[in-house]
Amino acid sequence: MQPEPARVREMIFWGATGQAKVLRECLEGCGIQLVAVFDNNPKVLPPFSDVPLLFGKAGFEAWLKGRSSGEPPGFLVAMGGARGRDRIELHDYLESFGLLPLIARHPTAFVAESALIGPGCQILAQSAVCVEAVLGRACVINTAASVDHECRLGDGVHIGPGAHLAGLVNVENFATVYTGAVVIPGIRIGEGAVVGAGAVVITDVPPGAVVVGNPARIIREKTL
Repeated sequence: MQPEPARVREMIFWGATGQAKVLRECLEGCGIQLVAVFDNNPKVLPPFSDVPLLFGKAGFEAWLKGRSSGEPPGFLVAMGGARGRDRIELHDYLESFGLLPLIARHPTAFVAESALIGPGCQILAQSAVCVEAVLGRACVINTAASVDHECRLGDGVHIGPGAHLAGLVNVENFATVYTGAVVIPGIRIGEGAVVGAGAVVITDVPPGAVVVGNPARIIREKTL
Protein backbone atom coordinates (compact mmCIF):
# COMPACT_ATOMS: atom_id res chain seq x y z
CA MET A 1 0.00 0.00 0.00
CA GLN A 2 1.58 3.29 -1.03
CA PRO A 3 2.46 6.17 -1.24
CA GLU A 4 3.40 7.77 2.07
CA PRO A 5 3.06 4.65 4.26
CA ALA A 6 4.52 6.44 7.28
CA ARG A 7 2.07 9.35 7.07
CA VAL A 8 -1.17 7.56 6.29
CA ARG A 9 -2.87 5.93 9.26
CA GLU A 10 -6.46 6.19 8.11
CA MET A 11 -8.24 5.87 4.77
CA ILE A 12 -11.64 6.26 3.18
CA PHE A 13 -13.34 4.66 0.21
CA TRP A 14 -15.70 6.48 -2.13
CA GLY A 15 -18.08 3.82 -3.39
CA ALA A 16 -20.05 1.42 -1.20
CA THR A 17 -20.76 -1.58 -3.43
CA GLY A 18 -18.76 -4.68 -4.36
CA GLN A 19 -15.57 -2.84 -5.27
CA ALA A 20 -15.33 -1.53 -1.70
CA LYS A 21 -15.55 -5.08 -0.36
CA VAL A 22 -12.86 -6.24 -2.77
CA LEU A 23 -10.58 -3.36 -1.80
CA ARG A 24 -10.97 -3.92 1.92
CA GLU A 25 -10.00 -7.58 1.52
CA CYS A 26 -7.10 -6.52 -0.69
CA LEU A 27 -5.79 -4.15 1.99
CA GLU A 28 -6.06 -6.42 5.01
CA GLY A 29 -2.90 -6.17 7.06
CA CYS A 30 -1.69 -2.92 5.44
CA GLY A 31 -1.81 -1.10 8.78
CA ILE A 32 -4.18 1.62 7.58
CA GLN A 33 -7.61 1.84 9.18
CA LEU A 34 -10.71 2.26 7.05
CA VAL A 35 -12.62 5.01 8.88
CA ALA A 36 -15.46 5.93 6.49
CA VAL A 37 -17.14 4.97 3.24
CA PHE A 38 -18.96 7.46 0.99
CA ASP A 39 -21.42 6.98 -1.87
CA ASN A 40 -23.55 9.24 -4.02
CA ASN A 41 -26.55 6.89 -3.90
CA PRO A 42 -28.57 7.36 -0.67
CA LYS A 43 -30.32 4.02 -1.25
CA VAL A 44 -27.17 1.91 -1.14
CA LEU A 45 -26.75 -0.32 1.93
CA PRO A 46 -23.67 -0.14 4.16
CA PRO A 47 -21.06 -2.63 2.95
CA PHE A 48 -19.47 -2.97 6.39
CA SER A 49 -21.03 -3.17 9.85
CA ASP A 50 -18.05 -1.51 11.53
CA VAL A 51 -17.48 1.46 9.20
CA PRO A 52 -19.90 4.41 8.82
CA LEU A 53 -21.49 5.04 5.42
CA LEU A 54 -22.11 8.69 4.49
CA PHE A 55 -23.60 10.21 1.36
CA GLY A 56 -22.52 12.72 -1.24
CA LYS A 57 -20.15 15.64 -1.20
CA ALA A 58 -22.13 17.37 1.54
CA GLY A 59 -21.75 14.31 3.75
CA PHE A 60 -18.04 14.11 3.00
CA GLU A 61 -17.36 17.77 3.69
CA ALA A 62 -19.27 17.64 6.98
CA TRP A 63 -17.34 14.51 7.99
CA LEU A 64 -14.01 16.09 7.08
CA LYS A 65 -14.80 19.27 8.98
CA GLY A 66 -15.65 17.25 12.10
CA ARG A 67 -12.45 15.20 12.11
CA SER A 68 -10.27 15.56 15.19
CA SER A 69 -7.12 14.23 13.54
CA GLY A 70 -5.00 16.75 11.68
CA GLU A 71 -3.34 14.10 9.53
CA PRO A 72 -4.80 13.74 6.03
CA PRO A 73 -6.39 10.35 5.37
CA GLY A 74 -5.68 8.30 2.29
CA PHE A 75 -8.36 7.41 -0.20
CA LEU A 76 -9.37 5.07 -2.99
CA VAL A 77 -12.34 5.46 -5.32
CA ALA A 78 -14.09 2.09 -5.11
CA MET A 79 -15.89 2.34 -8.41
CA GLY A 80 -15.11 -0.06 -11.26
CA GLY A 81 -16.41 -0.76 -14.74
CA ALA A 82 -17.02 1.88 -17.37
CA ARG A 83 -17.02 4.73 -14.86
CA GLY A 84 -13.48 5.94 -15.36
CA ARG A 85 -14.51 9.57 -15.80
CA ASP A 86 -16.45 9.45 -12.53
CA ARG A 87 -13.50 7.79 -10.82
CA ILE A 88 -11.12 10.53 -11.94
CA GLU A 89 -13.59 13.31 -11.07
CA LEU A 90 -13.87 11.97 -7.52
CA HIS A 91 -10.11 11.37 -7.34
CA ASP A 92 -9.47 15.03 -8.18
CA TYR A 93 -12.19 16.19 -5.79
CA LEU A 94 -10.72 14.29 -2.84
CA GLU A 95 -7.19 15.45 -3.65
CA SER A 96 -8.45 19.05 -3.63
CA PHE A 97 -9.21 18.62 0.09
CA GLY A 98 -5.70 17.36 0.82
CA LEU A 99 -6.49 13.65 0.97
CA LEU A 100 -3.74 11.33 -0.27
CA PRO A 101 -4.39 8.93 -3.14
CA LEU A 102 -3.22 5.43 -2.28
CA ILE A 103 -2.29 2.44 -4.42
CA ALA A 104 -3.90 -0.92 -3.64
CA ARG A 105 -1.86 -3.97 -4.57
CA HIS A 106 -3.11 -7.41 -3.56
CA PRO A 107 -0.44 -9.68 -2.03
CA THR A 108 -1.01 -12.22 -4.82
CA ALA A 109 -0.59 -9.70 -7.65
CA PHE A 110 2.62 -9.39 -9.65
CA VAL A 111 3.98 -5.95 -10.46
CA ALA A 112 7.29 -5.68 -12.30
CA GLU A 113 9.91 -3.52 -10.66
CA SER A 114 10.14 -1.42 -13.83
CA ALA A 115 6.38 -0.80 -14.06
CA LEU A 116 5.12 2.71 -13.27
CA ILE A 117 1.88 2.78 -11.29
CA GLY A 118 -0.14 5.97 -10.98
CA PRO A 119 -1.83 7.19 -7.81
CA GLY A 120 -5.20 5.67 -7.00
CA CYS A 121 -4.58 2.46 -8.95
CA GLN A 122 -6.03 -0.85 -7.79
CA ILE A 123 -4.14 -4.02 -8.74
CA LEU A 124 -6.24 -6.90 -7.52
CA ALA A 125 -5.82 -10.59 -6.72
CA GLN A 126 -3.71 -12.74 -9.07
CA SER A 127 -3.34 -9.94 -11.63
CA ALA A 128 -0.09 -9.04 -13.38
CA VAL A 129 1.46 -5.76 -14.48
CA CYS A 130 4.58 -6.60 -16.43
CA VAL A 131 7.91 -5.07 -17.40
CA GLU A 132 7.89 -1.35 -18.30
CA ALA A 133 4.10 -1.09 -18.25
CA VAL A 134 2.77 2.37 -17.35
CA LEU A 135 -0.56 2.90 -15.59
CA GLY A 136 -2.15 6.34 -15.26
CA ARG A 137 -4.21 7.56 -12.34
CA ALA A 138 -7.01 5.49 -10.79
CA CYS A 139 -6.73 2.47 -13.06
CA VAL A 140 -8.29 -0.84 -12.02
CA ILE A 141 -6.56 -4.10 -12.94
CA ASN A 142 -9.13 -6.59 -11.79
CA THR A 143 -8.88 -10.18 -10.60
CA ALA A 144 -6.54 -12.35 -12.71
CA ALA A 145 -6.19 -9.70 -15.44
CA SER A 146 -2.83 -9.12 -17.10
CA VAL A 147 -1.12 -6.08 -18.58
CA ASP A 148 1.93 -7.24 -20.48
CA HIS A 149 5.25 -5.59 -21.30
CA GLU A 150 5.34 -1.92 -22.28
CA CYS A 151 1.59 -1.39 -22.27
CA ARG A 152 0.44 2.18 -21.69
CA LEU A 153 -2.80 2.83 -19.82
CA GLY A 154 -4.25 6.31 -19.45
CA ASP A 155 -6.24 7.68 -16.53
CA GLY A 156 -9.37 5.93 -15.29
CA VAL A 157 -8.85 2.73 -17.31
CA HIS A 158 -10.53 -0.50 -16.16
CA ILE A 159 -9.21 -3.95 -17.15
CA GLY A 160 -11.83 -6.50 -16.13
CA PRO A 161 -11.41 -9.91 -14.47
CA GLY A 162 -9.43 -12.34 -16.58
CA ALA A 163 -8.85 -9.87 -19.43
CA HIS A 164 -5.44 -9.93 -21.09
CA LEU A 165 -3.52 -7.17 -22.82
CA ALA A 166 -0.57 -8.45 -24.84
CA GLY A 167 2.58 -6.35 -25.10
CA LEU A 168 2.69 -2.78 -26.37
CA VAL A 169 -1.07 -2.19 -26.11
CA ASN A 170 -2.11 1.45 -25.63
CA VAL A 171 -5.38 1.98 -23.72
CA GLU A 172 -6.43 5.62 -23.64
CA ASN A 173 -8.21 7.51 -20.86
CA PHE A 174 -11.47 6.08 -19.47
CA ALA A 175 -11.53 3.01 -21.70
CA THR A 176 -12.88 -0.28 -20.34
CA VAL A 177 -11.85 -3.81 -21.27
CA TYR A 178 -14.40 -6.21 -19.82
CA THR A 179 -14.15 -9.74 -18.43
CA GLY A 180 -12.14 -12.27 -20.40
CA ALA A 181 -11.35 -10.06 -23.38
CA VAL A 182 -8.04 -10.49 -25.22
CA VAL A 183 -6.13 -7.71 -26.99
CA ILE A 184 -3.27 -8.70 -29.32
CA PRO A 185 0.07 -6.85 -29.34
CA GLY A 186 0.38 -3.25 -30.45
CA ILE A 187 -3.34 -2.40 -30.50
CA ARG A 188 -4.69 1.02 -29.51
CA ILE A 189 -7.95 1.22 -27.57
CA GLY A 190 -9.30 4.76 -27.96
CA GLU A 191 -10.48 7.12 -25.26
CA GLY A 192 -13.75 6.05 -23.66
CA ALA A 193 -13.98 2.88 -25.76
CA VAL A 194 -15.56 -0.30 -24.39
CA VAL A 195 -14.34 -3.80 -25.21
CA GLY A 196 -17.07 -6.31 -24.42
CA ALA A 197 -16.63 -9.46 -22.36
CA GLY A 198 -14.83 -12.22 -24.21
CA ALA A 199 -13.96 -10.08 -27.24
CA VAL A 200 -10.78 -10.74 -29.20
CA VAL A 201 -9.38 -7.42 -30.41
CA ILE A 202 -7.13 -7.64 -33.48
CA THR A 203 -7.53 -4.10 -34.86
CA ASP A 204 -7.47 -0.66 -33.25
CA VAL A 205 -10.65 0.47 -31.50
CA PRO A 206 -11.74 4.08 -32.22
CA PRO A 207 -12.44 6.49 -29.36
CA GLY A 208 -15.90 5.97 -27.91
CA ALA A 209 -16.59 2.76 -29.82
CA VAL A 210 -18.14 -0.37 -28.30
CA VAL A 211 -16.75 -3.62 -29.70
CA VAL A 212 -17.76 -7.25 -29.12
CA GLY A 213 -17.10 -10.69 -30.56
CA ASN A 214 -14.26 -12.73 -32.04
CA PRO A 215 -12.85 -10.98 -33.92
CA ALA A 216 -14.12 -7.84 -32.24
CA ARG A 217 -16.42 -5.64 -34.33
CA ILE A 218 -17.96 -2.25 -33.66
CA ILE A 219 -21.60 -2.44 -32.62
CA ARG A 220 -22.04 1.22 -31.82
CA GLU A 221 -20.25 4.50 -31.54
CA LYS A 222 -20.44 6.15 -28.15
CA THR A 223 -20.45 9.90 -27.53
CA LEU A 224 -17.42 10.95 -25.50
